[in-house]
Amino acid sequence: MKKRLALLAAVVLGAQSAGAEKAHTIRQYQFDRDGDGYRLVMRGVPRPVARDDEVLVRVRATSLNHRDLNMLRGKYDEDHSYAATIPLSDGAGEVIAVGKDVTRFEVGDRVAGIFFEEWIDGPPSEASLLTDRGGNAGGMLSEVIVSHEDGLVTIPDHLTWEEAATLPCAAVTAWVALFKRGQVEPGQWVLLEGTGGVSIFGLIFADAVRARPVITSSHDWKLRRAVEMGAVGTANYRQNPEWHLAVKEITGGQGVDQVLDIGGRSTLPKVLEILAYGGHVALIGGLTGYGFDLPTDSIMWVNATASGIYVGSRADFETMNAFISEHGIRPLIDRVFDFEDAPAAYDYLENGDFMGKIVIRLPEP
Repeated sequence: MKKRLALLAAVVLGAQSAGAEKAHTIRQYQFDRDGDGYRLVMRGVPRPVARDDEVLVRVRATSLNHRDLNMLRGKYDEDHSYAATIPLSDGAGEVIAVGKDVTRFEVGDRVAGIFFEEWIDGPPSEASLLTDRGGNAGGMLSEVIVSHEDGLVTIPDHLTWEEAATLPCAAVTAWVALFKRGQVEPGQWVLLEGTGGVSIFGLIFADAVRARPVITSSHDWKLRRAVEMGAVGTANYRQNPEWHLAVKEITGGQGVDQVLDIGGRSTLPKVLEILAYGGHVALIGGLTGYGFDLPTDSIMWVNATASGIYVGSRADFETMNAFISEHGIRPLIDRVFDFEDAPAAYDYLENGDFMGKIVIRLPEP
């Protein structure tokens, strides 16, 4: 009898020891060098510990941006090595521990990481622009992350984890472009290029303030979906190389008041041809390349403005979240992948046949 009890105790203690060991380790993806680029490798690592001014977050969902694909392919800041760093800037989760000096959050709060961990308010500094998440220790593709309390925001109550995870990069970029820089007004014509994350958020935001969004795509099914979401005009740039003239015709010849320029080198010249007097173009992306010489005479002639947009601050994120809550806005998610299938999510992003955001869901705790 004593031997059986001793054996049972040993089994129980062994199970408790295994459980304790598991509790002290987490799974996370890291970049591993693969030729000129990288591959995703899932690794077990020690669970991080929150210092006095830090917060521990159990990540529940993350989302991808085109920047993440560029990192994986070795086409983003090619002079910098991302080996052994954590991918993805965007993610949302729940606070599971706080340091003794933390005042902004409590255990159980629902939060998202901000894109630049140290850009809090006002204009950025050179130092704050070097704190962008993803490809560093602050990446979100991990079961648990640790962050300084200043690098997080509370997420809107009505959003799911997956929806909240789409906000940090694409949504803040669209918000800053339209509201902070463009000061969009009801009735203005808003041109949105393509149907990726930034453009779809631009469509949702423009529709919410009763502006008149016009969107482009190379797929008619995406354009039909955009109309269902509030677009008042569309143009298929694959079928019509002079798509910008079709857009101007939609506006009755007036031109567009606001532009979220995602394309870069090949789209900007066309955009400037149809920019309305007093219009605003937000320079956001370079899907077709960077380095276009900005024709300042064209901008001056129509009394327009051009703004370079690189996401935004924590204050911008918080202001946007208040707007999202007020209007009951829900992001558009194209597809959700399981944590174990993260590499497939990258492949899906590279394929390009999606609309809105691609999300990776982490397992239940």
